[in-house]
Amino acid sequence: MTKQTLTPQDTKKIGKLANLTLMPNEIDKLTPQLSETISSVEVMDELSTKDTEGTFQVTGLVNIFREDTVEKSLSQEDALSNAKNTHNGFFVVPYVFQDEEST
Repeated sequence: MTKQTLTPQDTKKIGKLANLTLMPNEIDKLTPQLSETISSVEVMDELSTKDTEGTFQVTGLVNIFREDTVEKSLSQEDALSNAKNTHNGFFVVPYVFQDEEST
């Protein structure tokens, strides 16, 4: 097994992929930590799993969801009663999306 060593550029790229803005001191701190993490995971590559049955869950629980039942809920009037702004029976909220061109 060869030990994987990341460069600061690798750490910066990983940060960008994770949508993180990393300061230079954070990159210096994270680079050896990420390298060590990758090395630890690489140890698992050496394990033989040919006789190990795959699994997707370990609790053994099956169909633990309750049955859907129709229950009394709020009327539209009650649901909207404390709304600051409504229009035609709907909540009015501030616009949160921007056009691609304006960003």
